Amino acid sequence: METYRLVIRRFKADDWQDLHEYLSQEAVVRFEPYPAYNEAACKQEAFKRSQSDSFWAVCLKGQPKLIGNLYFQRQEPPEFRTWELGYVFNPQYYGKGYATESCRRILDYGFQELQAYRIIAMCNPENVASWQLLERLGMRREGHLRKNIFFKYDPNGQPIWNDTYEYALLSEEWAHHSRD
Repeated sequence: METYRLVIRRFKADDWQDLHEYLSQEAVVRFEPYPAYNEAACKQEAFKRSQSDSFWAVCLKGQPKLIGNLYFQRQEPPEFRTWELGYVFNPQYYGKGYATESCRRILDYGFQELQAYRIIAMCNPENVASWQLLERLGMRREGHLRKNIFFKYDPNGQPIWNDTYEYALLSEEWAHHSRD
């Protein structure tokens, strides 16, 4: 898939170095369900993603450089035609509109080519940049779940509970929003 400035393609195992460039940063993975990756873990992760239909590499057009990734996964049950969107980008490329541009393209792909009925996304309320992106995409906040999930533990081994904002967009809403 392409946009004006980007190529959105399947992962390749040799994407690990670019993946490591951003997934090794604590600040980047702060809200993710995994810790910062070392080189060996990034090699494994890039290979795993190259075997998956859920992960998409976002690259600058005309360059092989991976600047971020999208997660786009069909949810169960399949007859509900619901997909989940996620994203992580290299901070060197923040503030340039690449996340918005690539997410718009994957939403088009989901609604037009995959015939999605509903696309959802979730984020931590403290991740202001993430929920602002979702709102720029025309997604609507449907819920604020209080302390519903944890990924990390405190020094005493107790879970660190987090809130979640839930967002969604229906196909008819996207058809209207994408014309604006």
